[in-house]
Amino acid sequence: MHDIVVLGGGPGGYAVAFRAAARGLDVALVEADELGGTCLHRGCIPSKSVLHVAEVLEEVNRADVLGLKLTFDGLDGDGLSAFRDGVINGLHKGLEQLAMSRATVHRGRGRLTTADDGRVAVDVTDDDGMVTRVEGQNVVIATGSIARSLPGVEIDGEVVQSSDQALWFTTPPRRAVIIGAGAIGMEFASMWRPMGSEVTVVEALDRVLPLEDADASRAVAKAYRRRGIDVLTSARVQAVGVDAGAGTVDLEVDAGPRTLEADLILVAVGRGPNTAGIGAQELGVLDDRGFVQTDGYGATAVSGLWAVGDVRPTLALAHAAFAEGQVVADRIAGIEDVQPVDHTHTPRVTYCHPEVASVGLTEAQARERYGDAVAVSTASMKGNAKGIIAGSDGFVKVISLAGDTPVGAIGDGGAVLGVHIVGPHATDIIGEATLATAWEAIPAELAAITHAHPTLYEAMGEAFQSAAGLPFHGH
Repeated sequence: MHDIVVLGGGPGGYAVAFRAAARGLDVALVEADELGGTCLHRGCIPSKSVLHVAEVLEEVNRADVLGLKLTFDGLDGDGLSAFRDGVINGLHKGLEQLAMSRATVHRGRGRLTTADDGRVAVDVTDDDGMVTRVEGQNVVIATGSIARSLPGVEIDGEVVQSSDQALWFTTPPRRAVIIGAGAIGMEFASMWRPMGSEVTVVEALDRVLPLEDADASRAVAKAYRRRGIDVLTSARVQAVGVDAGAGTVDLEVDAGPRTLEADLILVAVGRGPNTAGIGAQELGVLDDRGFVQTDGYGATAVSGLWAVGDVRPTLALAHAAFAEGQVVADRIAGIEDVQPVDHTHTPRVTYCHPEVASVGLTEAQARERYGDAVAVSTASMKGNAKGIIAGSDGFVKVISLAGDTPVGAIGDGGAVLGVHIVGPHATDIIGEATLATAWEAIPAELAAITHAHPTLYEAMGEAFQSAAGLPFHGH
């Protein structure tokens, strides 16, 4: 009998296990595949490894601007695989060691069941078909997500692929059509284009990165077109076909029907909860979309049963799962004053080129909530020295409540509601903004903080200065 049994060893699951172990609880961790889940083995880590290669190639492609005479002899597929796999394997080895030292790890496919005493338990079936029942005072569902497809579109793993297959190329596709302009689709476009692929991104909605601020969407779409990536928005997929190793995508766009030809079609229309066949439906904790229904702390209506990560209808991000897992573990450990995760203050990051990062409310969300009390300030990266050196422009956009007192002194103005960044290393410099929104900081307070020069993040300081009514280099 363990204190906690965690079903799933991805970011959310091992976050529960590690925090619970740090609180002195006895933990069992059940995993059918490899610890680390989609993030480590099929998502975040391999994709960012290959994106780094693409970023280096971007620099090679503009070597003449830097005063360098370089030639690119082509992609070494075996070398790319070795680099990508080396990053994964190194992180996986470290994670395995941590898990084995902090939890009892059960290898096999787990299924929720009810023990003789009425508690929820997990039956674990190993590769030999042997079933072991693992019982705990609490059980946490952390089975992650699976790639979605479109109705009538079959992912064959060859011509038509999901992100689960597309990451493992050794030769980039000559012509790629990417269906879906969310983070996954936009990252693959950034990955393949520097390697010489002809890339078309197709999005059913009216803009790319539709969950981001509209200004960020426009900036990225403009940058992609400048890079030679075709971007089709308000484009509805009618059919996907495969014939003799080649694919076609039939679209309905504003101008009428259109057909795209491709060597590889990536279906990147998001991911859904991986809850089928784990016994959750029988316990009555799933909604009609397959998500586990919980309160803000991750507790289900079934006593002792919890859920974290992508199985909940919250942000499908590894760091969101980390945060949720730690809250659940603390709650189970009886820690007082545990607060639910407020995902308004969870940073959203897209590793395309240029990078996009945001936290808090978009301008549209802020205006819907606060109307004319919203103030918007923007600092351009075009005048940022490090941005110019990196060969990329962009901006930092600050959304705040308009102050009803004169600006220029600490405490003047209203709280920062959201920050949106487009530009080099946006995913790194968003950190300061998460503190600004989470702590309800005032632009003038943030503007008073000295930002190093020359850096990319000094654009953040300039945006806060502008929001405080004290613009420096900008208007």
